[in-house]
Amino acid sequence: MPDRAAPEGRLADNIAYFARTLRRAGLKLGPAATLDAIAAVKAAGIGSRDDFYWTLHCVLVTRREDDAVFDEAFRLFWRSRELIEKMIAMFSPKAPPRDVAPDKKRAGESRVADALFEGAKRRETEQTRPEIEIDASLTVSEAEVLRAKDFAQMSAAEIETAKRAIADLRLPADFVRTRRFTPDPRGVRIDPRRMMQASLRTGGALILPKYRSRREVHPPLVVIADISGSMSQYTRIFLHFLHALTEQRRHVHAFLFGTRLTNVTRQMRHRDPDDALDECAGAVKDWSGGTRIAEALHGFNLRWSRRVLTQGAVVLLITDGLERDSIVELEAEMERLHKSCRRLIWLNPLLRFDGFSARARGVRAMLPHVDEFRSVHSLAAMTDLCSALSGTGGPSTDPRRWIDAADAAMAA
Repeated sequence: MPDRAAPEGRLADNIAYFARTLRRAGLKLGPAATLDAIAAVKAAGIGSRDDFYWTLHCVLVTRREDDAVFDEAFRLFWRSRELIEKMIAMFSPKAPPRDVAPDKKRAGESRVADALFEGAKRRETEQTRPEIEIDASLTVSEAEVLRAKDFAQMSAAEIETAKRAIADLRLPADFVRTRRFTPDPRGVRIDPRRMMQASLRTGGALILPKYRSRREVHPPLVVIADISGSMSQYTRIFLHFLHALTEQRRHVHAFLFGTRLTNVTRQMRHRDPDDALDECAGAVKDWSGGTRIAEALHGFNLRWSRRVLTQGAVVLLITDGLERDSIVELEAEMERLHKSCRRLIWLNPLLRFDGFSARARGVRAMLPHVDEFRSVHSLAAMTDLCSALSGTGGPSTDPRRWIDAADAAMAA
């Protein structure tokens, strides 16, 4: 009897460790799910690796977007026959050697690996970290440096930190009033329909006042982002911000353009951010190629503007404005886009340069038809964008300021 209890105890501990890894990787699991998984494995038995996989899958996976994370976690966690020895080595001060990663990472691999080896990496860092005394009285914190740092100058580790910071941003709280009404006990309008319905409970003997007010909703948000060679890195980071917005708001539409316009709204609705960006990259055929801003805006105005620019939509246009084709066509399409939406915000990473001037023909053609002109090169710029979407842009974002400055410089 004791010989039989020991393997069951180790199996239960392994499943508990596995569920903890999934929880760190983003799955919503509680203690009850772990107990159910242990009971299911004991009831079904382990006939083969596939049987074991699907037994755990049917208990621990409740959302379709968690399939890729579970598959990768199962592959990494249960890949060795000598699992007990591997787990002892994994939680020892030195992590076991890992296989060489392929050129393209699998979906969810980074998060699963971080969750799986979190304990080993923490202990290794604590033992190998040198003790150095530093006077930080006149230095800037690492978080502040990262907030102001250009995305193009960040390392891979800093990019991952920036992605997590973007997911934790305080999203804009912008609302618009619609023509529809919603029940409101503090409203100023009488709701006769609800009054009559409530009076039926007493046979019409008692009629109490009911009130309503106009319904407030988030306005549709439309993003048209440039993915040409000079813009691809900034657009890829901004898509993480857009993915966070998509989880909080209903009407968010995303379009990417280089030499052609691609609607990636459906791809961005995937709950997992890694899978969402992978699907966007697969749907776009001209990533990091050339750019045709006028042609892309023409396609949007012709095919999509009447579908998505409704209910006071806000448009975020992400591009550097360096157009080489017809400037007359670009100005006409920008004017049409500006008149079709409630607010048009142009996000240009070139504003990170102190000496930026609106001298390029494409920039001068676009500026008169935008409401705000902002940068999108850092975390601080994205934080300012969230504040701008919730309120007003302020004088520093007025596009006329850049036009007047460029005219004065050319006149001098």
